[in-house]
Amino acid sequence: MLIRHLSFFITLARERHFARAATACNVTQPTLSAAIRKLEEELDVHLVIRDHRFVGLTEEGEKLLTWGRQILADYDSLKKDLSGDKRGLTGTLRLGVIPATMPAVSFVTSRYSATHPAVTIDIRSMSSRSIQAGLDAFELDGGMTYLDNEPLENVQKIRLYEERYVLVVPKDHRLASSRTATWKAALKERLCLLSEDMQNRRILNRLAESAGLEIHPHVVSNSFLALFSHLRQGEWASIMPHTFAYVVAAVPGLVAIDLVDPVHTQPIGLVLPDRDPLSPLASALLACFKEQAMVLEPVFGSRS
Repeated sequence: MLIRHLSFFITLARERHFARAATACNVTQPTLSAAIRKLEEELDVHLVIRDHRFVGLTEEGEKLLTWGRQILADYDSLKKDLSGDKRGLTGTLRLGVIPATMPAVSFVTSRYSATHPAVTIDIRSMSSRSIQAGLDAFELDGGMTYLDNEPLENVQKIRLYEERYVLVVPKDHRLASSRTATWKAALKERLCLLSEDMQNRRILNRLAESAGLEIHPHVVSNSFLALFSHLRQGEWASIMPHTFAYVVAAVPGLVAIDLVDPVHTQPIGLVLPDRDPLSPLASALLACFKEQAMVLEPVFGSRS
């Protein structure tokens, strides 16, 4: 079985169209079709359902897709491992990061980049569910996400810090001089919050429900940038992870207030495929994370 043929098959499964897959593979459509038929002959199974066009994968094709992704990931890792001693670590580290952890990600990637300067770091803002799918499909080397809430499956987990929550308000808000605010008081504000497809919002919903409260935001978005845009208008408040206090501190006119009654924390950390060995890029990430976690705990831990 040629690695190239397997790559063609996986591209076809992704594109679900012979012509688009051939273009993505930089080959002609007859060449791609011949490679798929060669795989079918070699494995003695039908892989693709055809009806003058791509219809889908057979049951055997779905099995090959799972194995094929793993084989290609291992092959890529093998090439990186063999060349690593000569040139140092190279390639692209693909990191899926939930929006709530974006303020912390640079503390890890800066160390990684300093240790492995030839590696390009591709940071993707993703939901926790998308991170799971990316890890399963070998499209990500790792992720930064919640560890206990809606936990990911078949992953290694390395704790980084505990997330808690703050109320962000304009500096002329009546609560701006307060050190703390209750959830009951916060939920009476004119709120802009993440939308319910984001895990952070689902956590807030459950927290409010456990306290006998309800959340009725005026504005929702799947982007923290959109929330900050509204906060700058001075008409809204927002509930955000406490790590965003480091962003708020650099934004004139905004203040972050610790939320209490209840005080709730969520562990944040690194997730990696539960495989041995890990890819060289993922192994290097794990090493950086273990080293950097000792620094991030006091940086993003509880206030003194």
